Amino acid sequence: MPVLRTPALSEVQPAPCRIVVCRDCCCGTPKVTGVDHAQQTARLTEAAPVRIADCLDVCDQANVIVVQPSAAARAAGARPVWLGLVNDPDATEDIAAWVRAGGPGVAPRPDILDLYVFTPPRKGR
Repeated sequence: MPVLRTPALSEVQPAPCRIVVCRDCCCGTPKVTGVDHAQQTARLTEAAPVRIADCLDVCDQANVIVVQPSAAARAAGARPVWLGLVNDPDATEDIAAWVRAGGPGVAPRPDILDLYVFTPPRKGR
């Protein structure tokens, strides 16, 4: 029987930034026409870990992608970046390139992505 070894902390790679892709009632459905949703998700998965989320409650911004900073960047003050209306393959490529460069708090966000950034509404308490 093989012996399992827990890696030393110095061997563990820090978690990269991550991507959350909304895929429920509007995002990722035929309601948003002209987008290959599977290809968009696959392309983003090549850049970073991707989590598929149910409705993020900002359907008016479909397709929604949230880029979450790495743990180190978050500890240094970086916050998630919400991107809406990401319905163009070029925008997907811009997001993938930014994430590969390190994402929020590590690499400057390309100016073109400012067109997609929005502040999500706060949920009522």
